[in-house]
Amino acid sequence: MKHLLLMTTSIVALTAAAPAFAADLAAQPVYIKAPPHPVAVVLYDWSGFYAGVNGGWGSSHNSWDFAGTTPEGSHDASGSTVGGQIGYRWQIGQTVLGIEGQGNWADFNGSNVSSAFPANRNQTKIDALGLITGQIGYAINNVLLYAKGGTAIVSSSYQVSSVSPGTQLGSADTTRWGGVVGAGFEVSLTPNWSAGLEYDHVFMPASDVNFTAAGGGTFGNERIRQDFDLVTARVNYKFGWPVVLK
Repeated sequence: MKHLLLMTTSIVALTAAAPAFAADLAAQPVYIKAPPHPVAVVLYDWSGFYAGVNGGWGSSHNSWDFAGTTPEGSHDASGSTVGGQIGYRWQIGQTVLGIEGQGNWADFNGSNVSSAFPANRNQTKIDALGLITGQIGYAINNVLLYAKGGTAIVSSSYQVSSVSPGTQLGSADTTRWGGVVGAGFEVSLTPNWSAGLEYDHVFMPASDVNFTAAGGGTFGNERIRQDFDLVTARVNYKFGWPVVLK
């Protein structure tokens, strides 16, 4: 009986103390971790003037027809090229529009023995080219993918020589206009410096070229069709800064 009375008294005491204990628990302060401070995000902006240098390799395909009617075969003229470019770009969202002028020195050489006149060798040399192009691109922050197209101007020299002993028989120098299409990518390395790789295809319309004989006078006429491919590495300096968003 005594034990039962002690157990009953203990249960009543605990029951009475429970609300007060719960109140003490509810009154405890709740600590909430503060949100992190916002971090500034740097977005690269491709807008602005830029200038740079390029260098690489090219190969042209040249087909000759004597007097425009008699095929003499074709040959590739390949070699190195180096030059510079200057342009301006506008970025609208992730779309980048631009215009660029490029001038290159070239050393593309090639020849073939004429199929119509086996004693003669026909040779082509491209020594300079210029490109005036418009660009459209897509920017992924500091990476730019783009396509381009426009006008090309090419300086070439042509020579006909005897296969043996290699005496020059006739020559011609031309500056011709054509077209160009290309594509490339560029990566920003610092706020102002970028580097990239570009491919261009230059196509020239068929043109009648008048040759001058080595001793003077007219040597003959050739209709020459020409197109060539360029692969160049590029480095540009942009006059501007990235955009900082907070």
